Amino acid sequence: MLTTLKRIVQEVNQVLVFDEALSLLALRLKEATKVDCCSIYLANYEQQCFQLKATEGLSKSAIDNISIGFSEGLIGLIGQREEPINIDDASKHPRFKHYPDVKEEQYHGFLGTPIIHQRKVLGVITLQQKVRRLFSEDEEAFLVTLAAQIALEVVHAQARGAMDNNSNLHRGTWQSTLRGVPGSEGISIGTGYIANRKSTLASQPLMKSDDPEGQCSLYREAVLQTRAEVQDMSERLALTLPEDVRAIFDMYQHLLDANSLGREVEQKIHDGWNAVSALKLVVEQYVKTFRDMDDHYMRERAVDVEDLGNKVLAQMLESQIAEERLPERTILIAEEISASMLAEYPPQALVGIVSMRGSHNSHAAIMARAMGLPAVMGLTDVPVSMLGGKHLILNGYSGEIIVSPDANILQEYKLLADEEVELFRHLQKMADLPCVTKDGQEVKLLINAGMSMELENSQSDIDDGVGLYRTEVPFMLGERFPSEKEQIELYRSMLRFNPDKKITMRTLDVGGDKPLPYFPIHEENPFLGWRGIRLTLDHPEIFLVQVRAMLKASLGLSNLKIMLPMISSINEVEEAFRLIRQAFYEVSEESKLSGETLHMPQLGVMLEVPAILYQLPQLAAKVDFFSVGSNDLTQYLLAVDRNNSRVSALYDSYHPAVLLALKGIIEQSNALNKPVTLCGELAGEPAGALLLVAMGYRSLSMNSHSLLKIKWVVRSMDSGEIQLFLRDILSMTHPQDVRDALNMKMETLGLGGLVRAGR
Repeated sequence: MLTTLKRIVQEVNQVLVFDEALSLLALRLKEATKVDCCSIYLANYEQQCFQLKATEGLSKSAIDNISIGFSEGLIGLIGQREEPINIDDASKHPRFKHYPDVKEEQYHGFLGTPIIHQRKVLGVITLQQKVRRLFSEDEEAFLVTLAAQIALEVVHAQARGAMDNNSNLHRGTWQSTLRGVPGSEGISIGTGYIANRKSTLASQPLMKSDDPEGQCSLYREAVLQTRAEVQDMSERLALTLPEDVRAIFDMYQHLLDANSLGREVEQKIHDGWNAVSALKLVVEQYVKTFRDMDDHYMRERAVDVEDLGNKVLAQMLESQIAEERLPERTILIAEEISASMLAEYPPQALVGIVSMRGSHNSHAAIMARAMGLPAVMGLTDVPVSMLGGKHLILNGYSGEIIVSPDANILQEYKLLADEEVELFRHLQKMADLPCVTKDGQEVKLLINAGMSMELENSQSDIDDGVGLYRTEVPFMLGERFPSEKEQIELYRSMLRFNPDKKITMRTLDVGGDKPLPYFPIHEENPFLGWRGIRLTLDHPEIFLVQVRAMLKASLGLSNLKIMLPMISSINEVEEAFRLIRQAFYEVSEESKLSGETLHMPQLGVMLEVPAILYQLPQLAAKVDFFSVGSNDLTQYLLAVDRNNSRVSALYDSYHPAVLLALKGIIEQSNALNKPVTLCGELAGEPAGALLLVAMGYRSLSMNSHSLLKIKWVVRSMDSGEIQLFLRDILSMTHPQDVRDALNMKMETLGLGGLVRAGR
């Protein structure tokens, strides 16, 4: 049954036109289950009904002409209950509704299951039998499994607009609104550009072409170039490889022959596919054939065929990629955006970021906010390759991407972008004003830094220093660990930028969603694995070099603070501080020769692992300050991977449990007389800052682009009045209620512009 399931899904996935794919699915499902009828209904939420889209057994004339209301009949009941229904005689069921045009009077046995994706009912699949009978548990399990498998394909088709206009899909001129996760606020209009594309047949979408001769020429030229490449490889390795391995190159040449792959690829091109799609279809069929063979040696050849297909593909795309220029207004698109990837492109050309992986608080989103770039994360509805070269509107507030917008929509979003500019002009007027509440409470605003551009672009007359310097970013941009000398130069430039302001440097925090390319870590659950202080304590040679570099960079200065990430026990603090004192002694001895003064920096820890919240009194006796990392703290409190788009909706900094934890931290810190800064993304959100100041936080660290917005929030509130409002907030049980209340409060404080921008 599993083999049958795989075969059906694979065959259906190769059909480009969505309605044809549904028809094939109904046919293959009917054949596999040996039933008398199979039908597929899809949900239309605008009309609140299920529409018959494909059938094998009912009247074909009913396709697209029969609509069943969400609360009508057995189909509606399946949608309402969101579970399978198995009935021995459907006509006797109280919810049965007769539709004469469908002509299903002859059927009695009925099995139906919903198609669901991320809690949303997309449609219903039904099996019907002429005889009166209940379907078996195996049949029911098979149908449920198939429905789960095709759910994502239905989502992809809806996103591409395929169900509305299949002909547009062939030419790539479709307009559609895609939905991801808001990553960084703002509106941007530009052209999609695929970053660091790795050409594999698996990543290529199926596309049609009306130029078969041109596509055949493209394929033949790519084959000639691949032949030459394979021949060159064979000659270079002739003396180092055994004969049986060299035989693989002979097989490559055979497959490249016009009478082998070539004939079938060109036939697919003449059937209407473009060269890439034709190659993809033929190679994938060969790969499947080899993998299904009993002989182990022949099964292994599937990898060779796949590799050869990717070589031909690379040749076809090489000239196209080489001629591709960066658009004037580039919206960078990738499976996952990294710091090193961003460093490859001139910042003045980038106007937005789209990352297929990640969520609002993933590292990529944090970098986007630091650079002031609108971003959408967790976009799973379409393949990356379908957005390259498309005209896009990116809405970082809602997480929407409008593909190929028409003139009216384009004009509407241009007006929204102009409103953003006007809001920024308004904020600039308070740049020189102090950051104090109406009742005189001073709030320090610091910046989160990590890329040199952040510090250079920050307005030094606004911020009160650096609350978090992410030292891992320079580590992530290189091809090796930076030397002590390189780190000294980098940290010195940071400390000397404004020697009168404190710079809090966090020791290396890699792992999780921040891997090092030259130090790969492969774990089942990286966020609960070897990251942060755990890694550096296991590698004291890395930790000591970094701390020595920080201390040497601070010679003659007194503004360095050192902070430890991912602390979960007092023992980790004691061990790390022992190493820091060792480094301090070594640098002190060396500095005596130069006559420069070395000050012992203040030492602190990040509060982001829930366990440490229960050890604050013991921790306070050992450190100089606390810093709350609300991003990871939220992640660990709610047990939600903040990079996983499937559960990103569950990651919520306004969850009552998170708010109570933050309130508890500031109350304990004040009682222990220990300074505390909150440096998570919550500090840079207007509603978040309002809450934090109400709780008692007086030091907030954020990306530099949020400073003016948060200063406006602080200057608009009375801390005493807002504390009364906080009591109501902390009694709420749902995060959305918290948000609604905060938005209403901001409106009454005259901060409606920030609320409307956030929407």
